[in-house]
Amino acid sequence: MTGGSAGGVIEVALDVSAVPERPAGAGRYVVELARALAGRDDCGLTLIARRNDRARWAQIAPGQRLVDVVPARRLERLVYEQVRLGTVVSGLNAPSVSVHHGPHYTMPSRSKVPCVVTVHDLTFFDHAEWHERSKVAWFRAAIRYSARHAAVIICVSETTAGRLGQILSPRCPVMVVPHGVDQARFVPDEPRPGADSDVLERLGLVRPYVLHLGTLEPRKGIGDLIAAFERLAGGQGELELVLAGGPGWKDGPVIRSIATARSRERVRRLGYVDDADVPALLRRASAVVYPSLEEGFGLPALEALACGVPLVTTSGTAMAELAGDSALLVAPGQPFELAQAIETTILERLSPESARRRARGLAVAARHSWAACAEGHLLAYRTAAGE
Repeated sequence: MTGGSAGGVIEVALDVSAVPERPAGAGRYVVELARALAGRDDCGLTLIARRNDRARWAQIAPGQRLVDVVPARRLERLVYEQVRLGTVVSGLNAPSVSVHHGPHYTMPSRSKVPCVVTVHDLTFFDHAEWHERSKVAWFRAAIRYSARHAAVIICVSETTAGRLGQILSPRCPVMVVPHGVDQARFVPDEPRPGADSDVLERLGLVRPYVLHLGTLEPRKGIGDLIAAFERLAGGQGELELVLAGGPGWKDGPVIRSIATARSRERVRRLGYVDDADVPALLRRASAVVYPSLEEGFGLPALEALACGVPLVTTSGTAMAELAGDSALLVAPGQPFELAQAIETTILERLSPESARRRARGLAVAARHSWAACAEGHLLAYRTAAGE
């Protein structure tokens, strides 16, 4: 066990019931947070899981208390949280829970236990068109409720915290706790000679490629990326564009833009990539391109920096806040500028400036561990509990 801060052990209930079987983004955050908290000796963890999901969480956070009571279906799960979960959490004893953490915008209504809520971004307010209509209505109401009733709100970036304050003016403390990166796996060097080549061979990747890692959905800017690749393709005869990530809501325009691209035979869709293969996929990329229009944090950008890979991402976003001058930044919705930035990273990969950006990126990644993320959460929990 690791960690330890003044105040003794604090008992925390963490709601993990929304994490899908193949987690990405916010789901990956919950997995890694649970794992990091389980390794501390100053946190007693109770995981609130779906009824069919006990085995997974027992493996992620061994030795922690598991309460697998939440219905599996999304609508039933959301209703259960509001109607029943507060009573379940407050009724836990031996030991009793001091704080409940809702890591995905929501908290039980009328909770008798102080609640910490994570707000990832404010796109349900700013870009309703990026989400299903039913989700927009639900999560707007949930975030408003959290802003009025949570004991502490955690935001994953200053960008998100600033926007939250502008829209809702929360009544509780707002604490910024950035995500971490697995610093044992996401490193510049492969674990053994030939390991990365084995992964790429299994994935069918034999040419140089630029990589996008993330779900295919409107906010990711993939249409701009495909347009940028079209501009590059003629001058980079061997280069491929690799899209690694599962399909998301409203991915039809992305699929059509791939199908109609002149260089469509050089656009590779890998689908969801197993976690174990992601570091190799990043390390061997000529560049990682993450042109998302808006994110709460942008975890793939941090993972790219940790692997020492050239990164191109979007200015004015949480990714720019994270990466600073370790990445090339391009305004959203500018395919021509995006193409220029990608070309620069490829042509100048061995230049002194590229080496400086790489060193700065590795320094950024070194400051963002999941242990540090867990430490920030423990401070939020103790604040919520009045310690």
